[in-house]
Amino acid sequence: LEAYQKIACCYRRRFDIPVIAITGSNGKTTTKDLTASVLSSKYNVHKTNANFNNEIGLPFTLLQLHQEHDVAVVEMGMRGIGHIKDLMNIAEPNIGVVTNVGETHMELLGSIDNIAQAKGELVEDIPESGLVILNADDEHVKKMAHKTKAKVIFFGIDNDADVKAFNIKYFETNTLFDFSYGGKIYKCKLPLVGKHNVYNALAAIAVGLDMKLTVEEIQKGLDKLSLSAMRLAVMKIKGYTFINDAYNASPMSMKAAIESLNTIAAKRKIAVLGDMLELGSISAEAHRKIGDILADNNIDMVITLGEQAKNISDQARRSGISEVYEAKDHEEIKNILKLNLQTGDTVLLKGSRGMKMEKTLEGLF
Repeated sequence: LEAYQKIACCYRRRFDIPVIAITGSNGKTTTKDLTASVLSSKYNVHKTNANFNNEIGLPFTLLQLHQEHDVAVVEMGMRGIGHIKDLMNIAEPNIGVVTNVGETHMELLGSIDNIAQAKGELVEDIPESGLVILNADDEHVKKMAHKTKAKVIFFGIDNDADVKAFNIKYFETNTLFDFSYGGKIYKCKLPLVGKHNVYNALAAIAVGLDMKLTVEEIQKGLDKLSLSAMRLAVMKIKGYTFINDAYNASPMSMKAAIESLNTIAAKRKIAVLGDMLELGSISAEAHRKIGDILADNNIDMVITLGEQAKNISDQARRSGISEVYEAKDHEEIKNILKLNLQTGDTVLLKGSRGMKMEKTLEGLF
């Protein structure tokens, strides 16, 4: 493995091109796809396939570089302190993006501060001549500016930022917003839904602006966005709308998905939720909080799968949601939906990768 990584690093050094590294507790794959799409309107872009973001996937990605590539966009995941530093030593990026810090991998790292420390390794290793792009609305990420001597660009919605979004309007399959940069205001159409995806887009826009793309070129790139599978994919099936966000789940991404369901649903809102894994000692409480979030977003029906997700359904009932079901498997979820679906309903599918919530759609109709 070490030899494989060294070969990839040596090969990467043959390319005098911008290498953009992206990490974060949530949204890093979508931000990677958005960044690559934005840059592709001007450059020949190589990017991480799917989420090949670990000690094997990253070298594999780098070894696919060719002379015609102008820029590389790579995703970096981690499971502990030191992991991202190891990946940085392989890829040697000159631009770094941190999307957010959340409770993903809490079981492995023990605290939010440890997760922030692990994600901050990306910022520490960007060269002084490089660029760091940080979320101004996430206090843990904002503080990472002190970890680098490189130029820093902040993006955000709620706090002051170099690239700041406002006038956000959500629709069923896209989002419109204005953003400010350098004292000017621009309009943007994003072919994704949800506030969390506005953050992901702002990070990609910040990369594009620093790499001298015009706003027109950035919009052109966003218009041809191609996302990795099962990430807030909106589908119309037989009079119903399904939001397939089943790739993975954490407290932060679960909240974002539920808020997106509330935003885009025209009629009844149904949440089909599986366990959030790897949360360790905070698991029960984190799942209970999701029950409250469901009630806050006026979700009409909740179906859960998994032992931990029972905490979601219990709290959803206590919070006033009357239609709550606990399924023993995917087949029972299908049966519950078949009995209860009404034309115009919007259904969210969400859970950790191990729960395979996308199986709900297999043979449903």
